[in-house]
Amino acid sequence: MTETVRDGARPTFSFELFPPRDAAAESALVGSTLPALVAAGPEFISVTYGASGSTRDVSLDVLRRVLETEVRPMAHLTCVGSSYAEASRLIREFLDAGVTSFLALRGDPPAGVAEKDVFLGDLGSAGELVQLIHRVQAERMPFRQLDVPGVPSAKRLASGEKVTIAVAAFPNGHPRSRSRAQDLDTLLAKQAAGANLAITQLFFDADDYLGFVDAARAAGVTMRILPGIMPVLSVPRLRRILELTGEREPTELLRALEASDDPAAVGIEHATRLASTLLQGGAPGLHLYTFNRHEAPLAVLAGVGLLPIPEPIGNPLA
Repeated sequence: MTETVRDGARPTFSFELFPPRDAAAESALVGSTLPALVAAGPEFISVTYGASGSTRDVSLDVLRRVLETEVRPMAHLTCVGSSYAEASRLIREFLDAGVTSFLALRGDPPAGVAEKDVFLGDLGSAGELVQLIHRVQAERMPFRQLDVPGVPSAKRLASGEKVTIAVAAFPNGHPRSRSRAQDLDTLLAKQAAGANLAITQLFFDADDYLGFVDAARAAGVTMRILPGIMPVLSVPRLRRILELTGEREPTELLRALEASDDPAAVGIEHATRLASTLLQGGAPGLHLYTFNRHEAPLAVLAGVGLLPIPEPIGNPLA
């Protein structure tokens, strides 16, 4: 087990879920996965949001379930297909439900829509979405009342409750980016718009993240940058991830998965080594993409010393 406490500050960890697609998936999520993830004590649990609001109600239902726990929920939002009015209504709906953390994304074209076609709506970038979230919250809660120490019943006005807004970062470059300089400029623009946390897209080599963070700090990015990690438990899942993200193929991992009788164990071991190297290199925490299963992410956290080592659980793909 690797010790990960550095300079007295224990790294954080968090999880991503997606809305269940059917009743059986919902039962598994609510009955086992969500309770297990909550019990681990993450900083937050984020819930994805389908393009053009396709999973709006289901996403909000999962967020409400997280709200019933002691863990902070984080709602994903995209710019795809929304007018200012529609996006504002959705943001306010989340805020009224008690969600005060968001992951603001530009979003990709819906299936069958080309990048060159119009699909974004009124919001043209994640930075504009960040600004809109802050604006809606400021209009909704312009101020709050605080007690005055030593003066019973006295109150003073303070600015309203702030929101946490995360944005995406791309250690190996956004698919539409021309250079790392453009990626860094875009991240700086998101920070200037009011983002206060960044979460990276998947990568498979620790140097990809560590080098990107060094460059981001040199460029003036000051917000935390959490590395996004997914334990890859099978060859088909790896190929699907590469197809979705455009990430370069991790040749050694692919060969190890193909050669093993227990590819899930190989994937967990790879993710654990990656996470350990990242934490030793200064990463402030880990954000784990779960595929709505808890066994592998929790095994990784146990492997790097952030959780007790669990009892044997068998094949997490079973």
